[in-house]
Amino acid sequence: MKPYKIEISDEALADLRYRLDRARWAPGLEDASYGVPVARVRELVEHWRHHYDWRAWESRFNEHPQYTTTIDGANVHFLHVRSPEPDALLLVLSHGWPGSIAEYLDVIGPLSDPRRHGLDPSIAFEVVVPSLPGSGFSGPASGWGPRRIATAWAELMRRLGHERYGAAGNDWGSGISVELGRIAPEHVVGAHVTQTWDPPPSDDPKWVAELGPKDKAAWEAFQDYASNEAAYGVVQAQQPQTLAHALADSPVGLLGWNAQAMHNHGLDNDAILTHVMIHWLTGTAGSAIRIYADYARETPSPGPTTVPVGVAQFPGDLPSIRVFSEHHHDILSWNEYDRGGHYAAQDAPDLLVHDIREFFTAARSVPRDRE
Repeated sequence: MKPYKIEISDEALADLRYRLDRARWAPGLEDASYGVPVARVRELVEHWRHHYDWRAWESRFNEHPQYTTTIDGANVHFLHVRSPEPDALLLVLSHGWPGSIAEYLDVIGPLSDPRRHGLDPSIAFEVVVPSLPGSGFSGPASGWGPRRIATAWAELMRRLGHERYGAAGNDWGSGISVELGRIAPEHVVGAHVTQTWDPPPSDDPKWVAELGPKDKAAWEAFQDYASNEAAYGVVQAQQPQTLAHALADSPVGLLGWNAQAMHNHGLDNDAILTHVMIHWLTGTAGSAIRIYADYARETPSPGPTTVPVGVAQFPGDLPSIRVFSEHHHDILSWNEYDRGGHYAAQDAPDLLVHDIREFFTAARSVPRDRE
């Protein structure tokens, strides 16, 4: 493992400004049913060009120890923040797409050093936040679906010298976390996720027909999203390389594409742009999207999870359906909150920290033979 520091060159930032100043705009269309409106992208680009400060964010990342290592042929970059508490549990936090390690900057402190943040120090974490292979500071890579990533995380935890650890994640990171529980159940204390989005246990229509009103509404919301707002996922699952050429060449194009999955999810402009900047500056805009295609090409997961799973639901996110998820996971906790969205670690970090702490307090007391 090699120490790492983020140091983006002045030339790279100057090139970005040059491209932003010379953007070629699509004809104006403000009907959001067609995609992200031009006015919203222009607003973000204006902020990007004249108000956004990458160096400030770079400094925030570099406040934390970082390393790189090679696992299964891919470079893996990660933050590694130790805790001053003696019984801290190692916790790997996994992001998704189009997120990045920036998702977790606001929760690292309360999780790793709860005493300093006015929280009970009896539950604390040694925090590891990796950049997914093919994404961000891990650099470009191909063939990395969530199951292979989870296998890499198990190896990373082994190299860090920990026999027992927890997993938590959002978006693809939720899937990676439960996969880690499947791959290394003897090592994983539990998996905490913000989505399960599990399908019905079978094709029998009774599963949907017998849902209560709340779950029926959740099912209909998910179907509507899949039919009307998830076109990016179809493209990225089928022909990601065709799109990659445009994302690698145009920062405004990258922003417009990635904003489809971010701009209505409670993130401020700086947060959106930081995720986009990481993909742009590392040259991973094209490879990061391949996780959709690589997931489709992976061997299906063998059966339900056996480690405890905790679910935290936030109202600005697509809801999961517990009656389905209980057929796929050993649900230990399921909590629903009154604020926060898909990026809860950024727009409701206090609630997410609370849920993670409560879940792992309970998970650590689960008898090993139950797992």
